[in-house]
Amino acid sequence: MPVQGRHHRRPRVTERHGPRLPAGRAGPSTQASARPAVATFAGYGLGMRREHYPAFLAGDANVDFAEVISENFMVEGGRPLDTLRRVRAHYPVVLHGVSLSIGSAHGVDDAYLARLRRLADRIEPLWVSDHLCWTRTHAHNSHDLLPLPYTEDSLAAVCANIHRAQDALARPMLFENPSSYCRFPHDTLAEWEFIAAMVARTGCQLLLDVNNVYVSARNHGWDARVYLDGLPLQQVRQIHLAGHSPGELLVDTHDRAVCDEVWGLYAHAVARCGPVATMIERDGDIPPLEVLEAELGHARAIAARACRGARAA
Repeated sequence: MPVQGRHHRRPRVTERHGPRLPAGRAGPSTQASARPAVATFAGYGLGMRREHYPAFLAGDANVDFAEVISENFMVEGGRPLDTLRRVRAHYPVVLHGVSLSIGSAHGVDDAYLARLRRLADRIEPLWVSDHLCWTRTHAHNSHDLLPLPYTEDSLAAVCANIHRAQDALARPMLFENPSSYCRFPHDTLAEWEFIAAMVARTGCQLLLDVNNVYVSARNHGWDARVYLDGLPLQQVRQIHLAGHSPGELLVDTHDRAVCDEVWGLYAHAVARCGPVATMIERDGDIPPLEVLEAELGHARAIAARACRGARAA
């Protein structure tokens, strides 16, 4: 589909590896398969929320891409899919899921994957992403992003599910680091060690949520920069920025502006991983689009300074 914009030159998408593997070809569960990496795209985008649909439909949003919640558009037709197709005529789109349940001990759901594959084939997104979490059992979907124990058994289950999902979708996926509010007493790996091993074994890439790093680090007493530096930052393809609710326990609520501490971590991350797609998430107390566009402009300026500093170092 054509991609047109009136404010910023669209960043070029570059494919750094070979063609996709065909669907159904299984990769080993203990090492990364030969699946190609997600193409690099260094634009700035927003999560598309209903309040801002008119601007996205008209191509008037001052963004380089739009991210949408996959499940809202996993339908066979009707207004939601028509809306997404019309937006896709103006902007590249990222599909960001909340129900894959990649950490489920029961495995991933084949029917869900088939619906997601149909949507991805129709929309041709920049990439498909989801969260490092579990959300469901065989009988119940919690609609919450629930935490995982960081153990070898849990890692093996997650990696097997990622292989299954990537094969079903015939494309690599991005997975987002969680915001964390509890720890399991039998954890044997740090969160960043778990994520690094997951990437190495499956060939998936990362959606780095910098606010989640900050929230988790504050809640558990971790050093946020140690966390970031422990990740395979060369595998980051997208960064999320958001606000959180303050308090004794920080909560990732996406209902306010990005705080100064998260901006500082963003600069540190970009200096290490280079220019990648960056997005502002706002799910509550949603302001006018112009406010979010201005915040996105702040991200552009910080990233430019961080990259210049990294090159000069």
